[in-house]
Amino acid sequence: MTIVAVIPAFNEEVHIHDVIKKAKHYVDEIIVVDDCSKDATGFIAQSLGARLVSHESNMGRSEALRSGFKAARELNPRIIVTLYANGYHNPEDIPRLVEPIYWLQADVVFGNSLYKQHDVLSLLNDNNNDGNDGNDGSGLVFDTAINKELITQCMGFTAFSSNTFDSLTFHENGTTVELSLLKDARNAGYDIRMLPASRLVNHDLDIFQEYRIGVVVPAYNEEKLIKVTVNGIPEYVDRIYVINDCSTDSTAEVLESIEDPRLHVISHAVNQGVGAAILHGYQQSLKENMDIVVVMGGDNQMNPMQLPNLLMPIIEGKADYTKGNRLLSEEFRVGMSKWRAFGNGLLTMITKIASGYWHIMDPQNGYTAISRKALSNMDLHNLYTYYGYCNDMLVKLNAFGFRTMDVTMPARYGQERSTIKYSNYMGKVSIMLFRKFLWRLKMKYMILSFHPLVLFYIFGMILVPLGVLLGGYILIAKLLLGWTVSTNLPLLDAVFLITGIQFTLFAMLFDMQEGNCTMNNPRSD
Repeated sequence: MTIVAVIPAFNEEVHIHDVIKKAKHYVDEIIVVDDCSKDATGFIAQSLGARLVSHESNMGRSEALRSGFKAARELNPRIIVTLYANGYHNPEDIPRLVEPIYWLQADVVFGNSLYKQHDVLSLLNDNNNDGNDGNDGSGLVFDTAINKELITQCMGFTAFSSNTFDSLTFHENGTTVELSLLKDARNAGYDIRMLPASRLVNHDLDIFQEYRIGVVVPAYNEEKLIKVTVNGIPEYVDRIYVINDCSTDSTAEVLESIEDPRLHVISHAVNQGVGAAILHGYQQSLKENMDIVVVMGGDNQMNPMQLPNLLMPIIEGKADYTKGNRLLSEEFRVGMSKWRAFGNGLLTMITKIASGYWHIMDPQNGYTAISRKALSNMDLHNLYTYYGYCNDMLVKLNAFGFRTMDVTMPARYGQERSTIKYSNYMGKVSIMLFRKFLWRLKMKYMILSFHPLVLFYIFGMILVPLGVLLGGYILIAKLLLGWTVSTNLPLLDAVFLITGIQFTLFAMLFDMQEGNCTMNNPRSD
C-alpha cells in the first residue's frame, strides 16, 4: 500500500461524491470518517467503495483525523493524504502534493489555495501569540484572529510521509487542528513544504451579496419542520417567502415565533395546492425585484448547502433555470423507494417529450432556481396548481426559449413521507403533460415561429394509432373470430406503423436540435 486518503466528513453530501470519485484516480485506498452525519454522507461514501469509519456522536475534526489515521496506518501506507469534502480541496492536486515526498525527500507537504507560504509559516512560528498581531520578525504584521480562521479554512489538504506518523498528537480541535499537526511535524525536525493548490469549487459565497436572492417555501401542515427549514436558509438570501397553504396544524403559530427580518408570510384562506403556493411566492418576489428566486420545500428535505450549485449557473449566465437531479446514480437515490424511482423515471421520459428538454432528468424535483428574466416572461397565471407544477414550468420555459440545467444531488428524506397517491398522480400529470405538449407545439412552432416538425408530429400522432387499431382489428378478426382478412390489410397496417413511427422519430430529432440551439444561443430581451 502506497497512498491512503483520509477524508473526515460531517454532513458533506454536497461534495463528497465528486471528492471520492476524483481521489480514487490518485490514491490506493480511501478512508472516510463519518463524524455522525445526519445526511447521506456515509451512504454515498460506502456506495463509491470507500472504507467507512463511523462515529456515533459528533467528535470534531481532531478525533475524526485521529480515527482516520488509525485506520490508515493499519494498511501500512507510505503516505497519508488528508483532504476535506467541503469543496476547498481539489483531489486532482494529489499527484503534485505527494511528488516532493517521492522525489525531494520532503516529509510533509500541505496545500493552500488562499495564502502565500510566508503567511502560513508565520502562524507556525507564532508559538506565543497573544491574539493581537502576527509579527514573525520579518516585518509581516496581520490580524491573527482573522487570518488564522481564513487560512485554516483552506488547510487540511496535506500529505504526511510515514516518517511523521508517530509525531502527530491530534491534541487540538476545531480549525486549529491543521496548524497543530504541522507544528508537531516541524517541532520533530521534519521538512515541511507548501504547495499552491486549487479548489474543487471555485465560487466564493461573497458573490451572492451582489444579487437579490429570494427563497419561496410552500408549506402545508409543516409545524414540525418549517422552523428548521427557515433557520437553515443561508444569510446571503435576502428574502424568504413562506406560503402557508391553509395549514390545519400549528404552522401559522410556528411562523409567528420565527424572528427573522427576511421572513415574509403569505397565508391562504383555503388550500390551493403547492403550485398555487409557489405561484404567489413568485409573484411577490417579482414585486420585490429579486434577481434569482429559489424554491425549497417546507419539510426540510432540500439541503440548503446545495443552494450555491443552483445559483452559480444562473449567475454565470449558463442557465435561466436550474433544478435538482437525484436520478443520475444509485448513491444519489438513497431513501428513494424502487416504486418511486420507477415512477420518476417514467415521468422523466414523458416530460422530456412534452417539454422538449431532452437533457433533463428527475422533473419531479422541486428544488429549483430561476432568474428574474425568465420568471418575468413566464405565463405564471396559468401555472399548474397540482404537484405537476414543476413539469408545467419546464414546458413553459422551453416554449419561450429559456435554458435549463440539472444539478446533481442526493435524495433527502426526513421525518415526513409523501402522501401522494401515485396512481392518481401519474394519470393527472400525464394528461396535463399531453395537453401542454400540444400547447408547446402550437406556441413555439406555429405562433412564435414555424417549423415543419409540427406536421411530422401530427402525422405521427395520426398514423401510429391508426396502425395500432388496424393491427388489433386484424388479430382479433383472424385469430379470435376466424374471419377472412384481405392480404392487403396487413401491408396497409405496416405502412401506417412504419410511416407513423418515422414521422414521430424525425419530429423528435428536429425537436432535439431546436433544444440544442436554445441551450447554445441564450434568449436575449
